[in-house]
Amino acid sequence: MPDPRLTLEKRIAAELYSYQGTMSVYADDLHGNVIAIGANEHFETASVIKAYILAALYQMTLEGRASLPDEIVYEQSQYVDGSGMLRALGVGAHLKVKDTATMMIICSDNIATNMIIDYLGLDNINAVIQQLGFADTVLHNPLHFDRYDKLGTTTPKDYGTLLRKMALGELVSKQASAEMLQILRQQHYNTMLTGDFPPYYLDCEETGDEELIWVASKSGSMDACRNDGGIIHTPYGEYVLVLMNKDFHDIIEYNDHPAIRYGAKVSRMLLDQILACEGKFYL
Repeated sequence: MPDPRLTLEKRIAAELYSYQGTMSVYADDLHGNVIAIGANEHFETASVIKAYILAALYQMTLEGRASLPDEIVYEQSQYVDGSGMLRALGVGAHLKVKDTATMMIICSDNIATNMIIDYLGLDNINAVIQQLGFADTVLHNPLHFDRYDKLGTTTPKDYGTLLRKMALGELVSKQASAEMLQILRQQHYNTMLTGDFPPYYLDCEETGDEELIWVASKSGSMDACRNDGGIIHTPYGEYVLVLMNKDFHDIIEYNDHPAIRYGAKVSRMLLDQILACEGKFYL
């Protein structure tokens, strides 16, 4: 049993006393220990919803209702400002479904996301999200910020459960879980999770040494929220961490935003605990 005199929850609370905002935390060491602070609270997803859309795509592919090699076309109606690369390719670009979904995740491409939503159907995506067991998660609209002020709703627990299933090979299927994990490993934006990690262990391409720590994640930011969640690999195995933030005052997006900074502190605290306890949150 965890020592009641010094729990991770108390240490996280102490770290967040000076944070002017609301942060909810859900973490699972995949050995039966879960950290849940506000984990059932509802949050705007921002781009975190794209991980659920990816899962829906793989589920519908398994059922024969979608096909990863299919070719789809970028249409003018799918244009949206914001993150991604498809704006540089221009209307009329032809992409395979899997390539489009990969861009939706790794550079959080908003146009690619609208292409996948149109390909699968928004109602179908929501039905599959529920089918997969994420009862508190909804994709409300495609990405058109001039028309809609909501993209999606989820909870830290739902997102943590999705990541747990992926880590254990239980999201859609073992093969689908492995493919989705590899896509999330290429995601570019994980400062909240890794901002305080030792850089040496994250930079094996430069050092040539073995990659001891890696992250498979999908983050999301909008005016009202800053979210991140991922599967974090260590020499002792993987664990799951989700951090969701709202009720902060500064809506400008930058890497030293208080939500990013305090989230990175919490993430490093959990990494240190995992390393000290050799793969678990508690001995």
